[in-house]
Amino acid sequence: MQLYYDKDANLELVKNKKVAIIGYGSQGHAHALNLKESGIDVVVGLNAGNEDIEKAKAAGLTVMLNEKAAEWADIVMMLVPDTIQLMVFENDIKPNLKAGNVLAFAHGFNIHYNQIIPPTDVDVIMIAPKSPGHLVRRQYQEGRGVPMLIAIYQNASGKAKDIALAYAKGIGGTKAGVIETTFKEETETDLFGEQAVLCGGVTELIRAGFNTLVNAGYQPEIAYFECLHELKLIVDLIYEGGLSWMYYSVSDTAEYGGLAKGPKVIGEESKKAMQKLLEDIQTAAFATEWINENQARGPKFKALRRLLQEDLIEDVGKKLRGMMSWIKK
Repeated sequence: MQLYYDKDANLELVKNKKVAIIGYGSQGHAHALNLKESGIDVVVGLNAGNEDIEKAKAAGLTVMLNEKAAEWADIVMMLVPDTIQLMVFENDIKPNLKAGNVLAFAHGFNIHYNQIIPPTDVDVIMIAPKSPGHLVRRQYQEGRGVPMLIAIYQNASGKAKDIALAYAKGIGGTKAGVIETTFKEETETDLFGEQAVLCGGVTELIRAGFNTLVNAGYQPEIAYFECLHELKLIVDLIYEGGLSWMYYSVSDTAEYGGLAKGPKVIGEESKKAMQKLLEDIQTAAFATEWINENQARGPKFKALRRLLQEDLIEDVGKKLRGMMSWIKK
């Protein structure tokens, strides 16, 4: 692994170009404002009637319709959700791309799974901050940055990597460190992490633990505290110093119980299930499922959301969080 820092990136490569940020959500607002404050000519591209138009203008940014922004820009950064990127690209961006332009992404899904097919005469790059956009913005304002990934899919100009590093510097990434990856690696590992651990695995482990206690006759409120509420303490310790630091920080009883009994829960069957998830990601089976689900207007997705919202743990949690004045709505 090679890390790139400020000294490895030449901001002038982006300062002499015009940058259009398509979208003004979590990442979009951070990229646009950080680039502007780095001295780069930047506009925000949005559709007519988008409620974020006034937000962007209030922040001192120039706003154009998507197609006008793409026509004006040398670098077009796609920061609308994955589910609408193809439509926005085909309708607004692709007709206005010119030879020598740079098409940029913060996640590789649509490029890796061949949903977006870029022209061969443009650079295609990725600059992916490893944090939510509000943290990208806050760290930049404090003179720091968050770690970022860059990747090159298409290098028409011969300078795609240098431009990616310059862009990363413009939003603060080279202060923390930038790692080079590929669109394939970023996409597949990102999806796997979300499904197997961060979003899918953790939430199902919480629900299974909660239901095990409730079904055994324990109070739902006590089960909530033990299986969900205290998770923040553990995650914060892991975040600060890794798994060993977390175990060092908890009681010996908790440490022994975790080390000795955790593998009984996440055993061979769980590992086989993770392997199957990864295979589905690698073979594009998941991508196909998700694309088809969106084209069908999300019936399964909506049903899964509703079932979670109706789960006992959500009702119990809402009541208990009302007792916690330190949690902001």
